[in-house]
Amino acid sequence: MRDSSPHRESIMKATLELSREVGVKAACEALNFNRASFYRAQQDRSSWPVERPRPPLALSTDEEPHVLAHLHSERFMDRSPYQVYAALLDEGVYLCSISTLYRILVRHQEVRERRNQLRRPNYTKPELLATAPNQVWSWDITKLKGPAKWTYFYLYVIIDIFSRCVVGWMVAHRESTELAKRLIGESCTRQTIREGQLTIHADRGSSMTSKGVEQLLADLGVTKTHSRPHVSNDNPYSEAQFKTLKYRPGFPAQFGAIEDARSFCGTFFDWYNHDHYHSGIALLTPASVHSGQAVEIVTQRTQVLHAAFERNPERFKNRQPHAQAVPEAAWINPPPSRTANEALDQEN
Repeated sequence: MRDSSPHRESIMKATLELSREVGVKAACEALNFNRASFYRAQQDRSSWPVERPRPPLALSTDEEPHVLAHLHSERFMDRSPYQVYAALLDEGVYLCSISTLYRILVRHQEVRERRNQLRRPNYTKPELLATAPNQVWSWDITKLKGPAKWTYFYLYVIIDIFSRCVVGWMVAHRESTELAKRLIGESCTRQTIREGQLTIHADRGSSMTSKGVEQLLADLGVTKTHSRPHVSNDNPYSEAQFKTLKYRPGFPAQFGAIEDARSFCGTFFDWYNHDHYHSGIALLTPASVHSGQAVEIVTQRTQVLHAAFERNPERFKNRQPHAQAVPEAAWINPPPSRTANEALDQEN
């Protein structure tokens, strides 16, 4: 704790006065006052016993309110000090320097963005939890290169984030609200989605945020959420699935026709759902998790591991092996203040 005794304050005051004549170093040595304490006290003005003297060239007490009135005027209230200074100077008026304008604003706690600018909305980070299939879907659209330069086909994909199962897909010539509505509607019908059961998450593409899709989801009783602008991590399941598609062996540099793209995607999604052992769901296939067969498969795997253990326990270092369990939850942006398991316990 700092010493605020009258003796110390008197030394600080004397050191300050002497420093104006001989300099800080000489003043501190002459009065045996620690120079670091002197500089620290200058930074913390609340502990300094005397106020800084008013500079001789500073605005008078009558001039400052006059300048502030100009800054508050309807004409200049949304303009920066640079703009105010230049505009008045062109009219033959000089009030003070630009730095003085800033100092006045600082003194009155008015340093902020004064320009009249478009205010972007504060987008909330989506936090979505799925504990079973058909609770949260993620959908997106990606481009597939066509036969000519600047020619693309558009792949629409809907994926269930819990099971990783692709529940709907379409390849089209264009990105369209009507096509998106058709795909979502048909997918909800196939999965027998009930009102209030499902949340569909997407980024902020034109089709995803269109009024037509919004109205369809409202009619189906489906909740919609969107990623924050330019944040790909808010839609990780769709992004990861597209990467698996485009890094799949045999994925062509370009498709000769839309029929080729549809044929390739049909084969891929059949493999992805039924034959692809997904590392994010305990090396099960998305179709097995989506259909509810995961527990039976994990039980059978565990029995196989137990039999192997009985035959040769040393190979397992005498520890009973168990098959990896299916994750109990899938998150888009789990709450940062707690772990996903803690959040899941509270949800349950």
